[in-house]
Amino acid sequence: MAATVSWEGLRELAGFRAEKGRAISFYLNLDPRVSPTAGDVATRVNSLLDEAGKRAIAARTDLTHDQRVSLKADLDRIRSYYEMEFSRDGAHGLAVFSDGLDNFWRPLPLTAPVDDEIKINDEFYLTPLVPLVGRGEGALVAVVGRERGELYRLRGGRLDEIADRTEEQHGRHDQGGWSQARYQRHIENLVASHLRRIADELDQRVRRQPSARVVVVSSEETRAEFAEMLSGAVRNAVVGWTQAEAHATPPELMDLARPVLEGWYEQREKEALERWREEAGRHGRAASGWAETLEAASDGRVEQLLYQQGVQHAACRCPACGRLSVSGGKCPLDGTELEHRDEGLDLAIHQTIAHGGTVFAVMHQQDLAAVEGIGALLRY
Repeated sequence: MAATVSWEGLRELAGFRAEKGRAISFYLNLDPRVSPTAGDVATRVNSLLDEAGKRAIAARTDLTHDQRVSLKADLDRIRSYYEMEFSRDGAHGLAVFSDGLDNFWRPLPLTAPVDDEIKINDEFYLTPLVPLVGRGEGALVAVVGRERGELYRLRGGRLDEIADRTEEQHGRHDQGGWSQARYQRHIENLVASHLRRIADELDQRVRRQPSARVVVVSSEETRAEFAEMLSGAVRNAVVGWTQAEAHATPPELMDLARPVLEGWYEQREKEALERWREEAGRHGRAASGWAETLEAASDGRVEQLLYQQGVQHAACRCPACGRLSVSGGKCPLDGTELEHRDEGLDLAIHQTIAHGGTVFAVMHQQDLAAVEGIGALLRY
């Protein structure tokens, strides 16, 4: 089953640094359009791993005998994991993080495709995971009607039912000896009680999973009544409402919920950029461009790193304290010679996450194009 990528998980990966061995970050695209057959994927896996091993050994003449042996063993373990243990069910991508000498192994089936890539360094390569955080995985979908009451959780790109509170109500014409008005009130009371039970169930689920986003599927008639019953916690978690056919299946519900969740993510993107533009415009708590952003990340001042999806830039890092710079020379803090690194964005992501910040991959707007594709909202 594909896993949820969380900030907590990213912080754990960002906190790792190889001491004895080498940190391997392996990414595999499992989009059916790219990998239609198992044989196609296996060929790409073998090619990625074989080429990575050759490149790493050729580039690092300082590798010890133990590191060379461990590196080969780690690459073979990734190959064996894919062939013998990995299940593609619900996964559109795969990430594996490994360093045998430092006793680290973390396979991570992903809910969305990632580009084929493998990096071998002293820390894990995290950039491909950032766009997957908060993109709907773990969201709750509530299907609410006069009789229907189902709760689903989005896992691995599909909806899993977690509660069914569907209750058959008596038809309005089955009134027997009751007066029409009295019978109608009785039915409406039953429906209200039914909706209340669903609202209470949803409240309990949201309180157990505070970060969850909620999509409600209901008719306009039901929406008005149900919305009044929602707790404050649930109201804050609801990202949108939509409608479905009376007997919509989970795949059909997923097709309806996905654009609602994407719309919410795009709105978050707009809000973050608006805040950044405002702060940058008055020279407030914002950084613009690589030089300012890398400096702020090194100082632990970045609250939220913003970057244009696909942006690339080299950077320099102090091997002693980790401070980042766009240019080489000596570290201003300890005088150590700075190392050139091609993955400047990944270095900025590591520094931001390590200091408790978050990162936003901008996909729909072009506001950052004028500032080299990167900026940040700052704590101070």
